[in-house]
Order: sequence, then C-alpha cells, then structure tokens
Amino acid sequence: MNELNIVDRGYCNKHGGTCSKLHVYDWLDDVINIANPTDLVEVRFKNTRKDFFRNANNLKLNPGDIVAVEASPGHDIGIVTITGDLVLEQMKKHKVTLINGDVRKIYRKAKPADIDKWKEAIACEHQTMIRSRQISSELKLNMKIGDVEYQGDKTKAIFYYIADDRVDFRQLIKVLADTFKVRIEMKQIGARQEAGRIGGIGPCGRELCCASWMSNFVSVNTISARYQDISLNPQKLAGQCGKLKCCLNYEVDTYIDAQKDFPPANVSLETSGGTYQYLKADIFKKIFWYSKVNDKTGTLFPVPVDRVKEIIRANQKGNPVDRLLQETETKPKAEALGFEAGSNNDSLTRFDATKRTDGKKRGNRRRKFKQKS
Repeated sequence: MNELNIVDRGYCNKHGGTCSKLHVYDWLDDVINIANPTDLVEVRFKNTRKDFFRNANNLKLNPGDIVAVEASPGHDIGIVTITGDLVLEQMKKHKVTLINGDVRKIYRKAKPADIDKWKEAIACEHQTMIRSRQISSELKLNMKIGDVEYQGDKTKAIFYYIADDRVDFRQLIKVLADTFKVRIEMKQIGARQEAGRIGGIGPCGRELCCASWMSNFVSVNTISARYQDISLNPQKLAGQCGKLKCCLNYEVDTYIDAQKDFPPANVSLETSGGTYQYLKADIFKKIFWYSKVNDKTGTLFPVPVDRVKEIIRANQKGNPVDRLLQETETKPKAEALGFEAGSNNDSLTRFDATKRTDGKKRGNRRRKFKQKS
C-alpha cells in the first residue's frame, strides 16, 4: 500500500470524508498546451481547503503526488489534485487573482521524513482538539472548537471554531501557544461546515450533501419553502446543522417556472352558492383546492387554474359565477397503480399449515411398500 492510501485512510475517512469532495476530474488531461503551458498546480489539504502553487522547480507532478509547499512559517504538506490548464479554470471559478505573480512555491516532492512528520502531526490533532476544548471551557468562552489542523512541519495549528457571537480569544491563543508550543491560528466556521465535517444521514436516507459532495454553501430562506408549498414547520425544514436544509434550493426554480401563470392565492372566489377560500395547491397538476367559508364539513373542492382565472375575472366585474366547476369539468380521478404487489398473490397463513414429521412420512412409506409386496 503506497503512502497516499495510508494518509488518505487516516486523514480523510476519519474526518467526515471531506477529502473525497476535493477530488477533481481533469477533463483537459488529454489537451496539451504547447504554446503557453502553465506551471500552476492545485493542492488540497484538510477541511475542504485548497490552494494554488507555482511549480518553480519544474518538477514532474501528477495528481495524487504528496508535495511540500511553501507556508508561513515553514512548509506544509498537501496532495496534488490537478495540473495543467484546468488549474487556470479552477482559479477563475474560485475567483483567485494573482498580483504581480505572487504565488507560493512547491519546494519538492515529499520525502519519507516529511511524510513521517506529517503523520505525527495528524495523530496529534484529535488530542489537541480535546485539550483545547477543555481550555476554552476553563476560560468560560462561548465557543466550540470543532477541529484542529496541524501544518505539515508541525510548527503551526489551525483551530476551527463555532461561535454565535464575537469571541475575545486573545487569552486563549496565549494559553494554547504555551500548551502546544506551536503557532496558533483561529478560523471561524459556520454550522453547515461543522455538519459537513461530522457527517451523518439525512431524513431522506442518504448521506448529508454537505458531507458527501457540497463544498460551497448558498444561503437558504423560507421563501424557497413558500414557493414549493411546504409547511413552514421549523423542525421539518431544519437540517442536522440547525439551519434550513440546503435541498430546499434544489427544485425551487422548477416550482417558480410552474407558477408563473398562476393567479393570486389570497383572492376568494364568489359564487351564487357562497364564498370559497384557498387552502392548498397541486402545483404541477395546476389545481387549486378551495373550501367553502363557514362550512363545518371541511370538504375540499379541486378547481383547475384556468377556471380560477375565469372566476376571478368575473368577480372583478362584480359578477359572481353560478358554480365553482363547469358542467364539463369533473373531479380528477385517482391514478391507477401500474403494478401489482406480490403479497396479494400469496396467503399470509401459508406457513401455518401443519406438516407431517419425518417419522410419519417413514411410516407411510413402509405401509405402501407392504401393500405392494
């Protein structure tokens, strides 16, 4: 087993699988740019962290190589993800701008001594996180340290923390520096990043999107739930991070397009038989459901969207319609299932019938044999 597999097993799978989100498919791999080749390389680290470096020493690098890169201070260890022209496209995507070519360098491919020290740093991260949580609790700071990342040369440590309010951690930095004898950097993360780091299973039964493939988070609000006609129940709309589920944004554009020609739902329908008020909608079937005002039976009446528009236009002219549905319109029929459950063909009591024991079977065979003889 090579060094990359060893490091990936202990470094990625133990921390929520975040490194699996950082793999990139190089769709420009078979395109060779002879005229204007680039020496920029994308390198990944822990906690969905990536950075771009210059291959100043013209090393022959391939995706998956472990390299020692320039850091402040010292050097860090990372894994090459992509090389070539796709790096420039990734920099445009992440909006990385180069000022006077100010890009840090790749020193060398990692030596066995570098990898051994990197593994030692990785092994210290969990205990460092536990001890740092105890220190922050002793200092009575309203924050939670979620993860610790050591630099490859073990001279610097990044502490990822969550806090609702602004935290004065100047005293904390001094205590951490005296305890662990490294340079300290504090980096605040959100609840969604914390949930993605920990991982878990969502109510859909699949692995959390933030832990499996999402690396960029888009703001989510209750307007997305309103467009999809979802009940505004905070317990159902919130994910494991306590924030609104990211999947509320997945289909909202389709719902918005489907409702472009829908009439307003806050308008009551006036008929000669009474007033009807809106209750819910079947958006893709284009059906509004209404109930009669002061009707204690709670009967719901499905009305097509086109018919709702006609009634609203007639009401605006001061003319209540005779009935909610036209004579040619009928209630939508329930769709018939296109399959038959296998349990309908078998009896649930088919295993309850008494069976003959082996002794009885042998006795019956003997009697038959005697009769034949």
